[in-house]
Amino acid sequence: MFLKYYGLREQPFGVTPDPRYLYLGAGHREAMASLFYGIESNRGFLALIAKPGMGKTTLLFNLLERFRHTARTAFVFQTQCDSREFLRFLLFELGSDSRDTDFVHMHEEFNRMLLQEARAGRRFIVVVDEAQNLDSSVLETVRLLSDFETPRSKLMQIVLAGQPQLADKLASPALSQLRQRISTVSGLNPLNPREVSDLIDHRLRVAGYTGPSLFTPGARELIAELSEGIPRNINNYCFAALSLGCALRQKTLGSDIVREVANDFDWSHLTTQTSNQNRGAARLESMRAAELAVSDLNPETVRPAELDPAEMLRARHGFGAGAPRHLHETEIPAEISASEAQAYVRSVAEQLRNLQSAVNEALASNPTK
Repeated sequence: MFLKYYGLREQPFGVTPDPRYLYLGAGHREAMASLFYGIESNRGFLALIAKPGMGKTTLLFNLLERFRHTARTAFVFQTQCDSREFLRFLLFELGSDSRDTDFVHMHEEFNRMLLQEARAGRRFIVVVDEAQNLDSSVLETVRLLSDFETPRSKLMQIVLAGQPQLADKLASPALSQLRQRISTVSGLNPLNPREVSDLIDHRLRVAGYTGPSLFTPGARELIAELSEGIPRNINNYCFAALSLGCALRQKTLGSDIVREVANDFDWSHLTTQTSNQNRGAARLESMRAAELAVSDLNPETVRPAELDPAEMLRARHGFGAGAPRHLHETEIPAEISASEAQAYVRSVAEQLRNLQSAVNEALASNPTK
């Protein structure tokens, strides 16, 4: 492990959404402020939409941490469910130990919790992560839950967070009532190269690193380019670079290390599509070689007077390493007549035709192999 080698207290580029490691670039800072003030102003429904890997979950945990002492909070991430299951997940996140699965009773239990927190003067915040997976009927259930309110304020603040598919769902006519209730929609943009460098320094600093810069300017620029400014990708490249640097005993990580890591992350040579393309190219090359060999040794185009035993031996050894052994290792007498040579050529040509027929039959019966 590279922690001791680089003087780190803990893993700086982990995959868990630890709020301490959240780096607020310009876009993330704006989204955080929008969500925070939306909740403070009791706006009811808020939305956060961004591509995968942009740090939505980490930002949401940081948001809830700010309200930890002043609100009752729930974070729901199990979103491939029906309405009954969603309400059960929500109650579980709120600490309810009720085993009642009746939808009406669960609804009454949730209403009781809302009123209890309202009387205590506390906010009630529900964050639904990966909300793009929710069925339209479940989103409608979420809307109905928000109907609990007093004449002066909403009893619950709901944050719907998800990938761009969530925006597609909310734009549908069937969800127009829910869409109208969403007062604030925030997004997250990729980090620019300067922010990528600042994110790396921030995470190293939180992990306890105090030495000179671990990544050279060239390495940082390359990470920014390869990661496309997506925080999850940045973390993956940095983690792999630290691991490789430790293995190579390098205290400073340059662009050569990052390039090696990029090669390891190249999936193109592992995909089934690439493998099928390679096999297809090999089959085509074999067929072309067989066709050329048959054409070159066609007995109809060979004149007996031109066949010389020495030339036959040289032709045999230059036939090609990829051909079957019985085609180019058949013994030829040192001295043969023209008629014998012609018979040999016909034999080889016939074997090649058989080989090509076998290849064609194999391709026809199983074209993916």
